[in-house]
Amino acid sequence: MLLTQTFASLFILVSVVTAAGHSDVCNIGYCTLNGGTSGGSGGSTTTVTSLAALTAAVTGTAKKVYRALSGAITGTGRVDLGANTSLLGLPGSSLSGVGIGVHNTSNVIIRNLKVSKVVGGDGVQVQWSSNVWIDHVDVSSDRDHGLDYYDGAIDLTHQTQCCCHQSTHSTYSQHMKCVLIGADDSNTEDKLATITLANNYYNNIQTRSPMARFGTFHIYNTYFNDLDDSISTYMGAQMLVENNVWENSVNTVKTSKTDTRGYAVVRNNDYGSAKQPNMTAGTFTTAPYSTTLLSLTSIKSSAQSNAGQKLTWS
Repeated sequence: MLLTQTFASLFILVSVVTAAGHSDVCNIGYCTLNGGTSGGSGGSTTTVTSLAALTAAVTGTAKKVYRALSGAITGTGRVDLGANTSLLGLPGSSLSGVGIGVHNTSNVIIRNLKVSKVVGGDGVQVQWSSNVWIDHVDVSSDRDHGLDYYDGAIDLTHQTQCCCHQSTHSTYSQHMKCVLIGADDSNTEDKLATITLANNYYNNIQTRSPMARFGTFHIYNTYFNDLDDSISTYMGAQMLVENNVWENSVNTVKTSKTDTRGYAVVRNNDYGSAKQPNMTAGTFTTAPYSTTLLSLTSIKSSAQSNAGQKLTWS
């Protein structure tokens, strides 16, 4: 895809609450399985400051760690990451109009990135890939345009093998279609998807938070605020939805009443004034990894304080 770019010095003050290392590996959820997810840990570390440099740097399969320098990179198109890559945003860095892609690859870490207003595309798009950790990202657009002006905040689709993907400690806001998992009703390869969505913050979203087809999904420790539609389970998807909080929202967990229905086990959630879950109970009751569940009274404050671009690098 053709990329165009302009660079401007723009510094954004953010709350720094967590120290992280360039060589960190995934330590939570499904991407600790299937051999683990280490990204570019142990590889060379490079700082990039332009869209052209970033696009060139992240190709190939050699272990590599690339950081986006403070400031704003504005452009169009998508930057596709190669295998064994960690893409880490420094505090105050941002991508505007430019999405991140992970296609036909494995072992990728994306952390501390701020991505906004990708017209006609996804903020982060993962297809045909495995072992991907998306952590402490901030993806947003606006709700001033039609449903399809921006595409998804994050899309995880076309999984052809065991896929250990997840989004943790991330913020999704001001978006129409947020998180899509499973391309459409005919993509049965998505049955192999295994995905953790934990410690996230969804704010001012119209729909798909997430919408999931097929596959197995664990959603916990998440704060949902000001949502029309929240979690939708379809096409036989199995979900475990536990220890989440909703405020100022309409729907919580739902499915269809036809042969496209999905399933969910829901427990220890606070739905506030939103509608109670409307779905068929599933069979996924225990995640195959250790889980730290927060108390319901601390989930909102934890999400608001910790989710999004809140890492500083040691």
